[in-house]
Amino acid sequence: MARKPTGNPNGRPKIEIDKRLFEELCGIQCTETEIASVLGVTCDTVLRWCKDTYGDTFSDTFKKHSGNGKASLRRTLFNMASKNAGVAIWLSKQYLGMCDKNEVTNIVPDKDIKIEFITRPKVEK
Repeated sequence: MARKPTGNPNGRPKIEIDKRLFEELCGIQCTETEIASVLGVTCDTVLRWCKDTYGDTFSDTFKKHSGNGKASLRRTLFNMASKNAGVAIWLSKQYLGMCDKNEVTNIVPDKDIKIEFITRPKVEK
């Protein structure tokens, strides 16, 4: 950064973003706007910081750090399944391909039966 004749740098001081906090916010699936709000910066600053810190775009960085949050949520769901039948049913449908089948059988009437449609007479106004 260029310096003034007084020896102080030009421009605003660089905003420091807590890397650990950023990664934790990604882990709990916060959006870019929510992350920027918590960190007290703009979305543009978050995008620029990701590029400078990780050498990647925000979306690539987010994908790398959101996996821990998903794994934690999955672990919690599996623990809940042992205590809650609804969660166990939902997980079995998601992961085991189970589903509720409602079988409908069509009864075909005899060919001799005629179906008549009754129409209402037109009312003249």
